[in-house]
Amino acid sequence: MVFSSLVFLSIFLPAVFLLYTVIPSLKVRNYLLILASLAFYAYGEPVYVLLMLFSSVLNYLCALWVDHNPKKKSKPALVTAVAVNLGILAVFKYTGMFVSTFNSLTGLSVPVPEIALPIGISFFTFQALSYVIDVYRGAVAVQKNYPNILLYITFFPQLIAGPIVKYRDINRQITDRHQDIEKIARGMRRFICGLAKKVLIANTMGRVADILFAQDVSTIALPAAWLGAVAYLFQIYYDFSGYSDMAIGLGLMFGFEFKENFMYPYGATSIQDFWRRWHISLSTWFKEYLYFPLGGNRKGKARTALNRLIVFFCTGLWHGANWTFVLWGLWHGMFLLIEEYVPIMRRLPKVLGHIYTMLVVILGFVLFRADTISYGFAYIGRMLAGFDFSLSALGVALEQLTPWFLAVLLAAVIGCAPIRPAADRIRANIYGGAASAVWKGVHAALYVLAAAGLVWCMLRLSSGAYNPFIYFRF
Repeated sequence: MVFSSLVFLSIFLPAVFLLYTVIPSLKVRNYLLILASLAFYAYGEPVYVLLMLFSSVLNYLCALWVDHNPKKKSKPALVTAVAVNLGILAVFKYTGMFVSTFNSLTGLSVPVPEIALPIGISFFTFQALSYVIDVYRGAVAVQKNYPNILLYITFFPQLIAGPIVKYRDINRQITDRHQDIEKIARGMRRFICGLAKKVLIANTMGRVADILFAQDVSTIALPAAWLGAVAYLFQIYYDFSGYSDMAIGLGLMFGFEFKENFMYPYGATSIQDFWRRWHISLSTWFKEYLYFPLGGNRKGKARTALNRLIVFFCTGLWHGANWTFVLWGLWHGMFLLIEEYVPIMRRLPKVLGHIYTMLVVILGFVLFRADTISYGFAYIGRMLAGFDFSLSALGVALEQLTPWFLAVLLAAVIGCAPIRPAADRIRANIYGGAASAVWKGVHAALYVLAAAGLVWCMLRLSSGAYNPFIYFRF
């Protein structure tokens, strides 16, 4: 991953961007992006490029099938698309989990197949499926030009870790978009911001989380357990929001405008509020394509509760082939129901609501991070009752509190605050020469900082430092 990151930053991205910029024809530009995207995916997954191409052809044809039939007669096309897409996902992502669970329940020893997980399969499968469903619903016109669908599914900035882009949100941009200096500059700065989130913050937090979650859970002390949980809390946010920022920034550089995927989720005052802000493209996908078709909240309280639990079961399962992910999803679903049906939860002061929400989120992410459910609950037990404050018990935690880690931890806390919206409000209220000049100076300084940040990130990557993209496996 270190080598591929450097290749991407120093060779692949500059070459594709320069070629794209000098080509005048949008049609030729689109073909360039398709070839670049396939090459990008083939760099790490040469065989599974064929799977992605099959997915694009399947969904292209199913959408045409839907469009050429009256709605009542187009259901077989929709069923085919849903069955094949989810079938592919089940085979490649969940076969091992299903067989292992079957063995545990029956006591048998059926061989567990070792199937390599195609990177980003959950993202491009959900994108393709949403296109066919939207054509069936009449929310978007069918696309008869296959290369346009291929570009939509394979576009490299958001191919392997999202955000999940709906076709109806960018269908016009595929055939009508422009690239200008302002978009390029904003895109580059956004990309570098995401890269810094990943390389400087998420990696630093992740190394500490890995060390502490690798400890014998029976010996880990309360402070060390909380340090590991908080480190992972920031790792997963800065890893995934950083990648989303990079995707949004790269999209801007090529003229595309993607929707935001995170809106300061650690400032939420309820779990419902958290899911309005966290991984927005996934939560809205499940809302539109699963929750509403199940009946949403239109069929009584009991059915609404069941529908929400089904959605969060699937949300957890989407993240990985482990029952810890399912439990994490149900954990959030349970607290959503508590907020819905326990009146006092809707009347909590904002401060208490924020504290409660972050406790639920932190404990939930412990289950998400744990390799097994038993380890997850044991770790939470140490967070709540690991009252061993001896020097030997605290040693592993104290070793992690380096000046660099503490500085990055402070930056992580500050970075969760809604700084950008506040800055936009200040900018909107600035009038007159002196104030505008100050703002322009700040704006220029941000670009200088971005350039310095890019150099710093590349130096960190070239050193061979710890650099996992944890959302790649989802």
